[in-house]
Amino acid sequence: MHPAPNPAAGSNAVTAAVRGAGLGLRRELLAPLADVAPGAIGFLEVAPENWMKLGGAFGKQFRAFTERFPFVTHGLSLSLGGAAPLDEGFVRDLKHFLDAHGIADYSEHLSWCSDDGHLYDLAPIPFTSEAVSHVAARIRRVQDILERRIAVENVSYYAAPGQEISELAFIKAVVDEAGCDLLLDVNNIHVNSINHGYDAAAFLDGLPLHRVRYLHVAGHYVEAPDLRIDTHGADVIDPVWALLEHAYARCGPLPTLLERDFNIPPLPALMSEIEQIRRLQAAAQPMLAARG
Repeated sequence: MHPAPNPAAGSNAVTAAVRGAGLGLRRELLAPLADVAPGAIGFLEVAPENWMKLGGAFGKQFRAFTERFPFVTHGLSLSLGGAAPLDEGFVRDLKHFLDAHGIADYSEHLSWCSDDGHLYDLAPIPFTSEAVSHVAARIRRVQDILERRIAVENVSYYAAPGQEISELAFIKAVVDEAGCDLLLDVNNIHVNSINHGYDAAAFLDGLPLHRVRYLHVAGHYVEAPDLRIDTHGADVIDPVWALLEHAYARCGPLPTLLERDFNIPPLPALMSEIEQIRRLQAAAQPMLAARG
């Protein structure tokens, strides 16, 4: 049984198994990262669905990476808000994968993505009290099978059908009722703040920051002045860097992952953004020390 962190109200007692600034591992990066020293990148993140069943050359390459770098996993298909029964066979396969590679941290999107089949998209969960209970029960069952406390990510969304409570109240209620942690995606907050007209920093301040396991930062696409599309296909912009800095001021320089899913630039460009994360983390250390 992996010990679960014991978050104390008003403090950040949650502890991830990784540190520093990390990068999402894509197959296009296997060769460029092969000669990178482990200290140059704090940790790597993968979607376990893309690697769980791989053998052969890719399987050997992945094993070589998990022996060199700390890893976290970020799922794509658990469908925590879905109506279909939880795929417990998948969760058991996931536990075997995590245990086999010595990976402690697993996160998923606070969304749903399946009906009669997989929808290959992350759909918003209705912000209702009934949905809170439904999602929280599924998270607790996942945690029981994995023997790990998981983290759920605040997601970007473009419509809120059936909304009865606020997005913020929904996230807080799920985290509290499920007894899980939070993967804080600052880009998603920025995207949603533009699309739904709220103050990003105030929203972040209202989250259960003492339950944040680690953070995501990414780029997005500007469709219109009042519409942002969460793509992970562009450089991080200044307002998102500023929101990340605000997050560090509130909850400390927690582990932070740079997401880049397509339009992947040469590795030096990605390393430049990782260095920016490190600079912001380093600048936040004195503030954390001053707070005691």
